[in-house]
Amino acid sequence: MITVSIVDDEKELRNSIQTFVNGQPGFRCVSAYSSAEAALQGVPADKADVVLMDINMEGMSGIECVARLKALMPETQVLMLTVYEDTDQIFQALSAGANGYLLKRLSPSKLLNAIRDVHGGGSPMSSSIARKVVGHFQNKVQAGGKNTQLSPREEAVLDGLAKGLIYKQIADQLGISIDTIRTHIKHIYAKLHVQTRTQAVAKYLRP
Repeated sequence: MITVSIVDDEKELRNSIQTFVNGQPGFRCVSAYSSAEAALQGVPADKADVVLMDINMEGMSGIECVARLKALMPETQVLMLTVYEDTDQIFQALSAGANGYLLKRLSPSKLLNAIRDVHGGGSPMSSSIARKVVGHFQNKVQAGGKNTQLSPREEAVLDGLAKGLIYKQIADQLGISIDTIRTHIKHIYAKLHVQTRTQAVAKYLRP
């Protein structure tokens, strides 16, 4: 059973997602909050596996809420669910610790797949968001902006993370074991002074 919590100030959307998730086998929505402040009070006790987080809410923003929740619950997976698709918002959310970034216009079935994906270790993104992330990565590489702290193999692993691939996919792509991938990621985290894959990607891609 994958448990979900929703943080969004749009009541109709919040209720719609909650009803949909509760109607799917293997999923349960354990809570729904209309503000970041309320979520900070309730989500740690809910212990949801996945949190769906809006960005623009009255009071505290969803991005700040993610940063605070991650400090309290580093293992909780957070998916941004928003209308914003500008680069600054994307990288601010990833830097705060978000594990994926979705646009609200995606279909219910794709939302369910994204929840399942992030719970399994992936970093789901709406296609237009993934294109921005990958495009930014490619532009930085073409401009010679690679971080010289990282080895070529570590950069290849980080490239895979930026594209939202899970460890097994990166390992298969590079022809190495998952344990080797984990070792590379540990070194990447140490060199970039980060603690999560999304923070590593955000720090590496930001100019």
